[in-house]
Amino acid sequence: MSDLLKNIDARTKLAGTNKLEILLFTLGLDQRTNRRETFGINVFKVREVMRTPEITQAPDMPPSVEGMVSLRGQLVPVIDLAKYAGIITENRPEIMIVSEYNGHTQGFLVEAVDTILRLDWSSMQVPPDMLTNQMGGLVTAVTELDSGKLVMMMDVEKVLAETTRTGDNIDDSLVIRHNKLTDKTVFFTDDSAVARRQIELTFSAMGLKYIQTINGKRAWEELLRIAQSADIQGKPVKSMIQLILTDVEMPEMDGYMLTKMIKSDPRFSGIPVIMHSSLSGMSNQKLGQSVGVDGYVAKFEPHKLSEMVAEYLLRE
Repeated sequence: MSDLLKNIDARTKLAGTNKLEILLFTLGLDQRTNRRETFGINVFKVREVMRTPEITQAPDMPPSVEGMVSLRGQLVPVIDLAKYAGIITENRPEIMIVSEYNGHTQGFLVEAVDTILRLDWSSMQVPPDMLTNQMGGLVTAVTELDSGKLVMMMDVEKVLAETTRTGDNIDDSLVIRHNKLTDKTVFFTDDSAVARRQIELTFSAMGLKYIQTINGKRAWEELLRIAQSADIQGKPVKSMIQLILTDVEMPEMDGYMLTKMIKSDPRFSGIPVIMHSSLSGMSNQKLGQSVGVDGYVAKFEPHKLSEMVAEYLLRE
């Protein structure tokens, strides 16, 4: 099983190339549809893959949380992804994907893992509204394999937020407020509805104005529109938006490529770019720095987000 995650060091060179590597997995044959769908998770979020160990059940847990396991002395919650996604299967999941993101480690129970694919984010399409609504926003992107099979990228940030009760609200008293922030506008982009909601709550509590989009491609198109409008009015783009906040993992164009394009366009000179990602490890921060980001902050940390955003906005 460990062979599956070997020889992928090259992924650290993907920043700014609009590429990603995903681990494919299945959740089992759905008894209602008689179909077995394929899902994907970014390899950056995967720590290891193993046979499902013995799970210790705990009281008062959400239905999809099976319990916990001890991995080298660390207690790790275990989530059954089939149950979470509402997929009815007969067999017990045999494989556990140990993931690490947002400062948390958790195990995801799946039927099987397949392979690791390197793809271009441009091949990851935004799912149709019907699919998004039917699955409650659980799928953030869809790509088609050479075989014609569709692979759905699962919003594991949403899974974590809903199973650990994070991301639902914020404590307004913990965010930074300042009277100089009320005339500032922040542009942000994120493909996760859960993350966008928390950003909205944070910025509203700070008194900021904001503009939002759902992925890097749409963000770039909107930024170009804003730049064109600023040019027509004969004023700098910085007078219209004072900071850009971007996620890393997004269909069509990721945050690395978006940042690279922003930093190479002189019209956006002087506008800081902050990466807001669940991939908060040091290696990921270095990747962000390699394309010119000014700051890096982990998701679902509204106090840290407000601190960093306020720091850059109040420098002017």
